[in-house]
Amino acid sequence: MPTAPALILPVDGRQSATALAVARGTGRLLASLGFACVGELPLASGRRADLVALGRDGTVWIVEIKSSVEDFRADHKWPDYRLHCDRLLFATSPAVPVEIFPEDAGLIVADGFGAALLREAPEHRLHAATRKSMTLAFARAAALRLQGLADPQGRFLDVDL
Repeated sequence: MPTAPALILPVDGRQSATALAVARGTGRLLASLGFACVGELPLASGRRADLVALGRDGTVWIVEIKSSVEDFRADHKWPDYRLHCDRLLFATSPAVPVEIFPEDAGLIVADGFGAALLREAPEHRLHAATRKSMTLAFARAAALRLQGLADPQGRFLDVDL
């Protein structure tokens, strides 16, 4: 029986090797919790979320990946992500001290093989219109990326989300 060809996502070059490993392990954890994930999702605010996870019930989580203490200290935009999700979490590598992360966000520690949810994120339910907007953005990004994998010469990744 023939095997399916391996699908390889393009690397955009902005993430460090550590951040990519944390994203991979976090994605595996979220999948085990029943979530589908899309990375680098543009938000209506003009920001770009590292990982957006969509649950079977329509729950939206945003996971902000921090690969180092310096990465966390240099970023002041993460509070804006709360406007686009039901729960906000940080994901980091085992080398980063967990004490630096705020208590009012969830916390995941991950490597390239898996992750552990160390702290649940408090819930702040989205308004219905924002939930619809996030769900549509998630669906369009996922579908366009899948089309891009099926037809690498197509222009699917250039379509505005």
